[in-house]
Amino acid sequence: MNRIARTSGPLSAALLLAAACASATGAAFAQAWPAKPVRMIVPIAGGGSTDAIARLVGTKLGEAWGHAVLVENRPGGSTMIGAEVVARSAPDGYTMLMATSAFPANFSLFRKVPYKLADFAPISNVAESPNVLAVHPSVPAKNVKELIALLRSRPGQINYGSGGVGGSTHLAAELFKLLAKVDVVHIPYKGGGPAVTDLLGGQISMIFGNLPAVLPHVKSGRINVLAIASMKRSPTMPDLPTMDEAGVRGFEASTWAGLLMPAGTPQPIIDRFYADLQKIYAQADMKQRMATGGFEAVGSSPKEFAAYLDAEVARWEKVIRAAGIKAE
Repeated sequence: MNRIARTSGPLSAALLLAAACASATGAAFAQAWPAKPVRMIVPIAGGGSTDAIARLVGTKLGEAWGHAVLVENRPGGSTMIGAEVVARSAPDGYTMLMATSAFPANFSLFRKVPYKLADFAPISNVAESPNVLAVHPSVPAKNVKELIALLRSRPGQINYGSGGVGGSTHLAAELFKLLAKVDVVHIPYKGGGPAVTDLLGGQISMIFGNLPAVLPHVKSGRINVLAIASMKRSPTMPDLPTMDEAGVRGFEASTWAGLLMPAGTPQPIIDRFYADLQKIYAQADMKQRMATGGFEAVGSSPKEFAAYLDAEVARWEKVIRAAGIKAE
């Protein structure tokens, strides 16, 4: 008690003053940021749904900050080329990554990944879009149970397409194969667009396609959808059952887009960034514009997004090992 009493005078006051000054400095630092344009690295080619979300969010952030967000597409390497750019960038708040669903899977899919999860500071999971199980109209199955029965009767004779090895559409199908105990042949494409094109043409029989990419063709009757790969129904297609409801218990495989910065980015900047995102999500048109593209706004906190990434890395590691998936 006496020792505490002796240190609770001038020294304690000095420590409190130092802490207050540090807090004030951090707050001032965050208020001054950004003082110039900020780069948003999108690790996939332009024109897709994730790229559209990146540009929407980038435009909104630019308006809030008074400095442009420069969207820069760096495709290749299963999104690792773009991710490495951010991992190696200065942690000064002027470079961010719009990560995709491939980001956590790459740590298990590839022997050498040029960065670690710890090289990034999570900001927020921006948006999610569930994949849907879609089939060509020639496939004689009206629901998931009928499809499973068909696949079991013809093991290794029916194919499915994906947007590429390790992507969400590939891993969703491999998870389906494991849970439903079916054997389907994988046909990888260089992107989801070409896979959907071949599904339309009947070159492949089925796909776990991204909802925004598949939806227009469902409306035209050129593709049949059997279920949605999320644990809840989509407001875009409320009559479509989930895979869990259709009998494949616990099935969930969504496409998502989330923001990361280099590890070591000052906490005041991360806090300011997240707070500004929340203001953007409160705007009346934001969720509507995302929904129009088949996405659902998420806006999770940095802590929540960090926990989500850890869980995704662990989940897809199990699937990749069980399915024996190797990078091609």
